[in-house]
Amino acid sequence: MTAVTTTTHTTTSTTTTAPLTALAEEGTRQVRRRRRLAPGKRLPATRLVGPATVLALWSVASAAGLLDPGAIPAPWTVLETGSRLWTAGTLPDDILTSLQRAATGFAIGLTVGILLALTSGLTRTGEALIDGTVNLNRAIPTLGLIPLFILWLGIGETFKIAIIAIVVYIPVYLNTHAALSGIDSRFVELAEVQGLSKLQFIRQVVIPGALPGFFVGLRLGVTGSWLGLVVLEQINATSGLGYMMFQAQNYGQTDVILVGLVVYGIFGLISDSAVRLIERRVLSWRRTLSS
Repeated sequence: MTAVTTTTHTTTSTTTTAPLTALAEEGTRQVRRRRRLAPGKRLPATRLVGPATVLALWSVASAAGLLDPGAIPAPWTVLETGSRLWTAGTLPDDILTSLQRAATGFAIGLTVGILLALTSGLTRTGEALIDGTVNLNRAIPTLGLIPLFILWLGIGETFKIAIIAIVVYIPVYLNTHAALSGIDSRFVELAEVQGLSKLQFIRQVVIPGALPGFFVGLRLGVTGSWLGLVVLEQINATSGLGYMMFQAQNYGQTDVILVGLVVYGIFGLISDSAVRLIERRVLSWRRTLSS
């Protein structure tokens, strides 16, 4: 009788354990499958791999004589020219002037874009008055407004800053407004049930919901400010990186032009990386594919 009971107990345990083992193996396979689908662990300094590769190929091609030095000088020639311009004091002054123009236009465009997006995204009246106008402005090439702004604001610094502000505010508005429009209506209903005030609703629902889109627009705005600056500093300017490049073009100084392009690229990469870093810190609560 005891042997029969023991055999029965063993058979029952085996029968119970088998499904659990199968479930555990299936769960392990699913975890492995998820790990294979994910991009994997973030590598340090990955954004520098591309520029470093381009620099290496440029150096190798220049050393092998595959590039015409008159058209594309070697990296060490560009570095030597940049060092000479820095020592002479012209490059620091041009960089400072360009940074001031870009920062002023960017600050104005960022403020205007945020205010217009909030007004248009939170009120139907604001949407009716603002959204169509901004999209009409987006359809018009911003650099095509330069002749009109010169007539309105003169040929000085004001029109340059105004154009940069327009280049910045459009992507900030569009992406922030799209994020606001995409907030789930259930969160709005929950806020109404909880009796939140307008200010609390904006702080607890609107801002967290709009931040992902806002940072996308911010990155586009940062890039746009540098792109606009390249063109604007070649119009009746007496200083700045664009002016330096325009003067170098008149004298056939390709190395000076490349110095300006490299400085623009470095500032663009640094500013974009700074925005991405802030975005990761502010949105650290999100679980996304990149994180």
